[in-house]
Amino acid sequence: MADPKGFLTTPRQEWPRRPVEERVRDWDEVYVPGGLLPIISKQADRCMDCGVPFCHEACPLGNLIPEWNDLVSREDWRAAAERLHATNNFPEFTGRLCPAPCEAGCVLAINQPAVTIKNVECAIADKAWEEGFAQPAPPDRLSGRTVAVIGSGPTGLAAAQQLTRAGHTVAVYERDDRIGGLMRYGIPAFKMEKHHLERRVEQMRAEGTRFRASTTVGQDVDAAELRSRYDVVVIATGATAWRELPVPGRGLAGIHQAMEYLPLANRVCEGDLERSPLSAEGRHVVIVGGGDTGADCLGTAVRERAASVTQLDIYRQPGAERDEENEPWPTYPKLYRLSAAHEEAGALRTAPQAHADARLFAASTLRFEGDEHGRVRGLHLVEVDAGRRPVPGTERTLPADMVLLALGFSGPDQGDGVIAQLGLGLEPRGTIARGPDFTTNVPGVFAAGDAARGQSLIVWAIAEGRAVAAAVDQYLTGGTSHLPAPIGPYDRPMTA
Repeated sequence: MADPKGFLTTPRQEWPRRPVEERVRDWDEVYVPGGLLPIISKQADRCMDCGVPFCHEACPLGNLIPEWNDLVSREDWRAAAERLHATNNFPEFTGRLCPAPCEAGCVLAINQPAVTIKNVECAIADKAWEEGFAQPAPPDRLSGRTVAVIGSGPTGLAAAQQLTRAGHTVAVYERDDRIGGLMRYGIPAFKMEKHHLERRVEQMRAEGTRFRASTTVGQDVDAAELRSRYDVVVIATGATAWRELPVPGRGLAGIHQAMEYLPLANRVCEGDLERSPLSAEGRHVVIVGGGDTGADCLGTAVRERAASVTQLDIYRQPGAERDEENEPWPTYPKLYRLSAAHEEAGALRTAPQAHADARLFAASTLRFEGDEHGRVRGLHLVEVDAGRRPVPGTERTLPADMVLLALGFSGPDQGDGVIAQLGLGLEPRGTIARGPDFTTNVPGVFAAGDAARGQSLIVWAIAEGRAVAAAVDQYLTGGTSHLPAPIGPYDRPMTA
């Protein structure tokens, strides 16, 4: 604890964002480049080095947060990077994309703004790359065992890196033309520029991990055949089966799933397309769904110069303070949060009929209306109470010639044939069934990440990847694995 009074004398200060008018004209990250380093050591000073650090418990990775806070406070970046990477393969991903349940569990958050743990993490990760601390770590010897990982999202990449470093020969299969899963084509570049992903993939290649992009297991390669060629198969395909909105008018043209829309915008940034065929430019856009994916659609539509953008959230607007009775510390509370995309929409007044941040809370879609050409032109909604029951007399219509559905995901996509070809058992909710050691009903086949857990956070995805790697390593060696297993398959976030 470098400064015993830091939490008393230093106010919370977060990574500053670039001006709205500047950042909506490009696809670069929203934060001021280099804006963390001048403030981050003093922010790390605010950590109290608690005797029982609940930030550990709130983070499924078990990050050694007080330790690297102290090292950053002393500007010992090399040691901080070592402690950070001891529990997290990809801290530059979580430092940008994770909603930071660790901060909700910060002891300081009981009565003050929490330590900026996420910002400190990101600063360490970026400094590690800048100073050359994130070098490849190939194994000293190979085990002679082979593993196929299906899916290159955070779970698949974390599992592959851990198993490669343990000496196993690992190949990662990805159906898209580039590695990264949803981090590649689902997360907009203004939240995480793709060079962060590229350098991790290159690090893994240098360590020995092999990548097979543009290969759909179940179609290009039979899943059962793949199982016969490898000692172990790890399924980390994510939960990509999107939820539908079965209301009248759903079949009208101009209504798209978020994951049909976002990848095309990312491909424009990658240089694959000059213009997205689903561009929001000049359109009145309504986004159905109040989560992070909806916010990603919002920020993307703003950058594509939509005529208006409105986001519908079926839940009531949360408060600015924690509900101590229903969501006590250290659980992750549902609070009113202003993402970068909401800040942009509010500053630009993109939704004249909505709140200042472009959101309409407690709003449920009743039906869509279209024109004589079968294209959507309006969305009928109604206000709902806390039980999602319609409030009489509140029905109204929003102009909409483009609707994006961001309603979350129900489980793995079964259309590729992997589940059927392997004969995998499923849970009632559609996720892959597994045992306490991440094994499925098929010997030698393991399941991890959202495909088995269900839709979750990136930090849980990485934790799953590390944990399944330990289980696979133990299976392959027939003994005790030295790889860390931060969580079990049945662990869940802290709730009241």
